[in-house]
Amino acid sequence: MKPLPKSQHPARNDLYPSRKWGVAGQVRLRKDPVIYEGSNAPPSLELTQMDTYKKQGFIVLDDLFSEQEVHLFKSELDALKQSKSICKSGEVITEPDSNEVRSVFRIHENSRLFSKLSRDKRLSSIARYILGDKVYIHQSRANYKPGFRGKDFYWHSDFETWHVEDGMPRMRALSVSITLTENHHYNGPLMLIPKSHHHFIACDGETPKGHYLRSLKKQELGVPSDNHLRALVSRGGISAITSKPGSIVMFDCNVMHGSSSNISPYPRSNLFFVFNALSNKVEDPFCNLPPRPEYICTRRAISGI
Repeated sequence: MKPLPKSQHPARNDLYPSRKWGVAGQVRLRKDPVIYEGSNAPPSLELTQMDTYKKQGFIVLDDLFSEQEVHLFKSELDALKQSKSICKSGEVITEPDSNEVRSVFRIHENSRLFSKLSRDKRLSSIARYILGDKVYIHQSRANYKPGFRGKDFYWHSDFETWHVEDGMPRMRALSVSITLTENHHYNGPLMLIPKSHHHFIACDGETPKGHYLRSLKKQELGVPSDNHLRALVSRGGISAITSKPGSIVMFDCNVMHGSSSNISPYPRSNLFFVFNALSNKVEDPFCNLPPRPEYICTRRAISGI
């Protein structure tokens, strides 16, 4: 039997439609659990921390990695940044107005050290517990925010992009940000809106082909309106994460977050791993466009952790 043309395939059940005609601005209650497991937290966490994650959408764990480990991570980060082969691969994103490195993607495959880190039980055991499944790395990257001219990351829900542009069906993923430099309130730290993960906001605009080439430098689609942001902040406030090197921020895929520009002299860098449940593997994008490249969204090299 010949396969149906793409236009004749039965419509999929899109639980979180966004960037589609007639849905912009709609707010939907989350249809998925925040934590999939029962009442016993993993040994590395307390029940109060899990309760915070469930209610607020994120937790901060200080001093998870030693000073020696952070030093190794930073050295590896510098090596990746200077690698000619990686720079030629297209997996390095620069700042919108300069050649300063903004992000290096697929670090869990381009580095033995970061491959080992992505499977570290201090991270993966918590991810498996929260997501109630074996997990795999949906995306990994190193984020650099240079001093003086490091640009902002505007408010967004990662899940909105992963759903629309990657085809991630459900909210069964989380992110881990490992801080490698001192995060002050004045050097563009990660900011999150507590409790925002309980609602999904459908965004305006049609996704153009190759949108990732622009959005990774400056995100303009997949962002909520000013009025929606005001409403979210009025309920949950804003938490700016100030932390020491070696700390982690673990946050739900649907938490609204961003960061301001860094005009201080102090650069900020972090490692970023996205854990997705094996039962939640990506499908065809919900924007009816070709999938984004493998270095942004893992499709082929899926290995359970």
